[in-house]
Amino acid sequence: MIHEDLTMFCYADLSGAVRGKGLPARLVEKRLKSGVGWTPTNIMYTALGTIAPSPFLAFGDVMLKADPKTRVEVDFDDGTPAERFYLSDVCNTDGTRWECCPRSALKDAIEALRAETGLTLKATFEHEFIYEGANAGAADMYALEAIRKHGAFGEVFLAALSHAGIEVDSYLSEFAAGQFEVTLPPSDPLAACDRAIIVKEMARATAWRLGSSVSFAPRLSPNGLGNGVHVHFSLWDENDKPVSFDADGPHGVSKPAQGFLAGIVRHMPALLAFSAPSPVSYLRLVPHSWTGVWSNIGLRDREAGIRICPTFGSADKVAKQFNFEYRAADATANPYLMLAMILHAGRMGMADGLAMPEPTVNVDPEDMSEDERAKNGIVRLPTSVGAALAALKADTKLAGCLPQALLDIFVINRTAEEEMTAEWSAEEICQRYARVY
Repeated sequence: MIHEDLTMFCYADLSGAVRGKGLPARLVEKRLKSGVGWTPTNIMYTALGTIAPSPFLAFGDVMLKADPKTRVEVDFDDGTPAERFYLSDVCNTDGTRWECCPRSALKDAIEALRAETGLTLKATFEHEFIYEGANAGAADMYALEAIRKHGAFGEVFLAALSHAGIEVDSYLSEFAAGQFEVTLPPSDPLAACDRAIIVKEMARATAWRLGSSVSFAPRLSPNGLGNGVHVHFSLWDENDKPVSFDADGPHGVSKPAQGFLAGIVRHMPALLAFSAPSPVSYLRLVPHSWTGVWSNIGLRDREAGIRICPTFGSADKVAKQFNFEYRAADATANPYLMLAMILHAGRMGMADGLAMPEPTVNVDPEDMSEDERAKNGIVRLPTSVGAALAALKADTKLAGCLPQALLDIFVINRTAEEEMTAEWSAEEICQRYARVY
């Protein structure tokens, strides 16, 4: 059967969905220079297939300008067309940045941190997902048997990532039935977010070719275990030297990192608008479920909002390994916006000279008195999209880090999705989002 190789120019919209336009592969070099046309209102799609009230209406034009460094071409050698796509910035038709582009917002945050501090971030995302074809058993957590029973998926998935230029750090069977986790080495923030998108698309592409599906949704059932996205990060200087660790600092945290973490803690309620932006997010963010529901820093604590992670091996390796984990996040987030706002929160904490709250050690904030929590800057994080958006509205410093037009459409988009689901049962919310993500 005849065919024409097809390449997609894509971007991640406000719900993290990967959308774009296809073109004959023979035109790629031309279109890398010129871009492809796009419509402003397209960014107002919700995850559930509707269009949120659009300030753009039917007017205007923008374009997708693909980043050549993000090229993905993976041939699964099974008779199906190869996966071919690029990730893009959304630009004005003259090539200048469009103020509502999420990827450009992250570039702004990276540059702001560099300009003010001379530092940058290295980051990576841990992704959890459910594979429908896992032949899951009740006791499969971390089991060799779980990898065996899910057949070809794991090896094909890892091969697809390798062909897409992505190095994998680990792949494992997680706690829930049919749940798996993939982790990657850290990289610069933009590459980390690009890779987060590619990881999810390669998982979906692999499952589809095996006649199955995956879901990265935060909850697949109200009483089930959740899928999270854990954001690991550390500070580095312009000479590629790690600066998060100081052996003399509290729990090894350096002075710059103390301010950075303090900023995240201060702004964490508002950050949830970006890191847990969907109604289904809050079915996962419940106490005692190994998710971050408090604005605390915890030492090796998987229920803390931010975890100080362990290091392994000899002392000379500690500084490079030392990192922190933001845990109140899931795959309904746009990774570029989420990481951009984490960067801004941390940067402002450093600029304001904030003192790091005392990390909790082997203690649940729920068991602390209100005075103890207040002393450590610990608050219960928002429990709904509306509450997170209210926290964002109240946090004018953090909200002001985004272009006003992007902030406005983000709030409109998230509000529309919450209103749409307001009368749905928890079961229906889980079912709808499980199919989408």
